[in-house]
Amino acid sequence: MTMDNEQVKQKLLSLLGLCRAASLCSFGHGAAKSALRDGKARLCLVCSDASPRLAEEFEYLSQNANVPLRKIQATSLDIKQATQYKAAVITVNDKGFANKILALILR
Repeated sequence: MTMDNEQVKQKLLSLLGLCRAASLCSFGHGAAKSALRDGKARLCLVCSDASPRLAEEFEYLSQNANVPLRKIQATSLDIKQATQYKAAVITVNDKGFANKILALILR
């Protein structure tokens, strides 16, 4: 059974909600930048409504930190509804959650 884009998005948001509840992610520009700089980030996610400048900055930061970056089909408002934090960029700071999200996105 294959999932459509909406199902993938809902599963992704659910995983991010769990990740946030476990305090294993960083939301927003400053926190995500720190997680990448400090070597805590395992995955960087950029929302579909992020500015081109923000996306470009985090592509550069992620490459330097050797952390995968994925653009997701969720908006910052979708993220807020799932996690209580409005952010256009998020880092996942746990290998297990990062791998689960990568596997979901790459379906």
